[in-house]
Amino acid sequence: MQDWSKDYMFGYQFLNGCNPVMIRKCEDLPENFPVTDEMVEGSLKRDVTLQQELEAGNIFIADYKILDEVPTSSPRLYLAAPICLLYKNRLDQIVPIAIQLSQNPGEKSPIFLPSDKDYDWMLAKMWVKSADFIVHQLVTHLLKTHLISEVFEMAMYRQLSAVHPVYKLLKPHVRFTIAINAAARGKLVNEGGVFNKISSIDVTGMNKVMQSAMETLTYESLCFPEAIRARGMEDVPMYYYRDDGMKIWKTIHCFVTDVVEIYYDNDETVQKDEEIQAFVKDISFGMNNSDICEFPESLKTREELEEYLTAVIFTSSAQHAAVNFGQFDWYGWIPNSPSTMRKPPPKHKGEVDMKYIMESLPDRGCSSEVLGTVWALSRFQKNELFLGMYPDMLFTEQPVKEAIKTFLKKLDEVTNIIKSRNEGLTMEYCYLSPDKIPNSVAI
Repeated sequence: MQDWSKDYMFGYQFLNGCNPVMIRKCEDLPENFPVTDEMVEGSLKRDVTLQQELEAGNIFIADYKILDEVPTSSPRLYLAAPICLLYKNRLDQIVPIAIQLSQNPGEKSPIFLPSDKDYDWMLAKMWVKSADFIVHQLVTHLLKTHLISEVFEMAMYRQLSAVHPVYKLLKPHVRFTIAINAAARGKLVNEGGVFNKISSIDVTGMNKVMQSAMETLTYESLCFPEAIRARGMEDVPMYYYRDDGMKIWKTIHCFVTDVVEIYYDNDETVQKDEEIQAFVKDISFGMNNSDICEFPESLKTREELEEYLTAVIFTSSAQHAAVNFGQFDWYGWIPNSPSTMRKPPPKHKGEVDMKYIMESLPDRGCSSEVLGTVWALSRFQKNELFLGMYPDMLFTEQPVKEAIKTFLKKLDEVTNIIKSRNEGLTMEYCYLSPDKIPNSVAI
């Protein structure tokens, strides 16, 4: 609450907040975002041009084009599709340097800058965070963890027998997922549901956003190392989501590799496993609604199977934890991430005062609904099972039991590394600490 309006805190949340997957390295400015050297010269290092900083890899972007032309649920509520340019400064902080609140530049869509009047700049950042709230909830959280995990679960039950080793491996990671998704459809994302009440869009808008997201969803984007590389975020400092996520991905991959190599002697045994091939094809059928998606329809090698199962487990456990359990931390202070806006985006600079901002923010009733919702979504269950906890012990073979012990040991090591790192931070990052990662999407 003390630092929420500062530029460094705004930028920090793109790395380690609820939605750490929107930011990407910017190599070329979009044609519809005409930022000039004169606009940002006060934000850059002295005597360095914007083009030079782009070439040096110090410029980043968050583009909410997915919200463009999405209909609002009420003429009294507003939605924007902003573009935000960010910069890695001398302190290695990621800070905003330019914000356009629409996809259409022009006189009525000015580019807001840190040098503008305080209230202009504050409201511009609020609009970005309001857009981020909606994309986070519908795409990063609901679609890319909850709903995708349900596809995995349905295919598992349909295609794998209960004695199949991959069934035993995955079953703990689909625990309660269908149940929580059924509850979400009935209470959160239905017509008149919670999301309809707290945001600017109804079911029609929600479906439009998620359908647009599905058109660019790829199998590779579920593979954590590839997802980081695709956004050019390998070397950004203080990106704890990336650092901890890589540790978790490698640890899960090692465990999956140990299990796969117990049951599959070579690549041919993978190819001849009719249940595995049917499982993968069923997921492909559920996911391939566009030419871009291209989820694999078969697996030919042990390495492919190992990566595939790692992606399934990581998505259902670590990725969900990273984008879910920080919601009360970041959304509990409403001005930091308004769930909706009650006034349209300003079309000119110099018109915003505190009264305008207060009239733009959600009202008391909406804010109360947001607080209750994000508080509930950020709670662990009383009987929570965290990553590596397999009390049912479906495996009876001793080599697998040993692999699970090794997995738990490595997870403990990662937990200790993260705890040690956090002791030196002003604000700890613990959403991807293994002792805080539930096995499955269950809330």
